Amino acid sequence: MARLVLQEPGDLCANRDVGDHVLLDPADDAEAQSVLSWLREWPVAHIYTESVRNSIDYVLDGGRTGRFDLRSPEVHPGERASVGAKLEYEVLRSFSLPKTRPLDTHIAGVPVDIKATVGSNWAIPAEAHCQLCLCTQIQLKNNRHKTWLVRTHRSWLYRGKGNNDGKRGLAAEARERWSIPLYDWAPLPVNPLQYLPEDVALQVLADKPGQVERLLIMFRALEGRVIPRNTLLTVARSHDPMRRARDVKQAAAAEGLTLLCGRDAGAARGISLQAGEWIAIRDGATGDAPPAPGDSLTGQGSGFSA
Repeated sequence: MARLVLQEPGDLCANRDVGDHVLLDPADDAEAQSVLSWLREWPVAHIYTESVRNSIDYVLDGGRTGRFDLRSPEVHPGERASVGAKLEYEVLRSFSLPKTRPLDTHIAGVPVDIKATVGSNWAIPAEAHCQLCLCTQIQLKNNRHKTWLVRTHRSWLYRGKGNNDGKRGLAAEARERWSIPLYDWAPLPVNPLQYLPEDVALQVLADKPGQVERLLIMFRALEGRVIPRNTLLTVARSHDPMRRARDVKQAAAAEGLTLLCGRDAGAARGISLQAGEWIAIRDGATGDAPPAPGDSLTGQGSGFSA
């Protein structure tokens, strides 16, 4: 990729579609500041964490495919790329935003495009050049994600293969200098099945033994870890994985394991569980349920820099 000579705020950005205009620093961009003010009213880091997880689960479709790791060679590259398309709709739904054209939505009356990548850059289409974009990067290797608000000035986009109307990537320097991080790198919840040794993973995903036996093997191997509903779907391969919950609980109890599900059951043992989440613990144990992802928008360490 040819080196991009980066223009700076105060320089002129040439764009025949929207007209030539002066590059603005984010602090001087009234529309960007309006979008930021609107977003500050939401727990953005938490919402994006759930939206990314839901998008990955949707693409993996574990209940039908038995897949639980987006990095698996069983996952086609095109499927990995489709996480971004699903994330767009998850974000719209979670923030109660409308779907609009030509960009994806309006926030505080400002047109905004929503982009995501599991790689290192975003594909910015022609209609989003010089517009405000919410750009999310999902780092699967590091199990984390981050989202920036950036006006994708054409002067900050790589030209690509000479196609003036084609999609372009954002210059890394522009992202670092003139975008606004909405939150610090946030941990992406790992499917607990990834913690299983390979031989145990093969057992819990095998056609035999039956549902109760597979779930029992999983709970035994993942004792003390929070098990989200989608993980149960993957192992049970049923839309109602706990239909036989009594049988699983009885089998677990015979081994000294207690199965807890949901907020109330978790709270009674001092464990943080959300609706639909399960955990297997020994009598007298409290488990190691991880804390909810930190939200830098509503607490300390906010990623907002403008």
